[in-house]
Amino acid sequence: MNNTKRTIAIVCGGDSSEHDVSLRSAQGLYSFFDKERYDIYVVDVKGTDWHVNLDNGTTAPIDKNDFSFRLNNKLVLFDYAYITIHGQPGENGVMQGYFELINLPYSTCGVLVEALTFNKYVLNRYLSTYGIRVPDSILLRRGESYNEKEIEARLGMPCFVKPAADGSSFGVSKVKNADQIAPALRVAFMESDEVMIEGFLDGVELSQGVYKTKKKSVVFPATEVVTSNEFFDYNAKYNGEVDEITPARIAPETAEKVAALTSRIYDILHANGIIRIDYIITKDQQGNDVVNMLEVNTTPGMTMTSFIPQQVRAAGLDIKEVLNEIVENQF
Repeated sequence: MNNTKRTIAIVCGGDSSEHDVSLRSAQGLYSFFDKERYDIYVVDVKGTDWHVNLDNGTTAPIDKNDFSFRLNNKLVLFDYAYITIHGQPGENGVMQGYFELINLPYSTCGVLVEALTFNKYVLNRYLSTYGIRVPDSILLRRGESYNEKEIEARLGMPCFVKPAADGSSFGVSKVKNADQIAPALRVAFMESDEVMIEGFLDGVELSQGVYKTKKKSVVFPATEVVTSNEFFDYNAKYNGEVDEITPARIAPETAEKVAALTSRIYDILHANGIIRIDYIITKDQQGNDVVNMLEVNTTPGMTMTSFIPQQVRAAGLDIKEVLNEIVENQF
């Protein structure tokens, strides 16, 4: 029976500021996966150093020709890669391209969709062509000139300055007046060559996960994010400086509207595996709820306290079974 177990790599690490967050997601996933059904190994990828973290505390190098390694002098080949790298190269299509080349099934969206969703500005422009509401924003590339007053006139204050391609709120600043734009840009350009300046929306922040297989579509209950910090920053995300309420305290018809939009965005993108979409619910002049899409996360955090495990529990589901379905959907 043991010979029929699939061998799965939890691929983590990466080259961005989110390397350590990714390792925490890998630990979460390792605890969630069904060890009776799968042989699970954690593969840490950083630059050209790719290695398996073995149970005895040692490491084994990955052969990049076929993503294999040797254990007790035996060759171990993987059947599947569960990518939980946040940032480069696991969230921008690079790792996916490698797995396509060696013909190894993997857990995320494909190369094009990963590249598209990794650049928040490009993604928002793309989804807006489908009539999806997104905040107004301006893209700046390193070295381009800009005018603070023009930015203020178009977007208003406060606004957000954020790396166009990054996550976990590294390099993000909430700017309250025009003279804060230049220092905020310097911080953001430390993380990315492209920076997005985004209009501020005052409302209820939500995050909602979804996955689909050939047999079913599962939209999880949305989580409401309440933080006393200026915004949902790194400390709020990973150091507990936030209240996360699942399901969110929103009107049932708004919850239905958000869930339908989450499912629609998944289909527009031809997504794969679990993705998580962030929203702000604002009010129009008549006091009605308006749903604004902020960003799409294609490798959402999977630590014990991350949104997705919380939402799986709130839905009355077993995360072990959810992961089984995602893996088996590709065989």
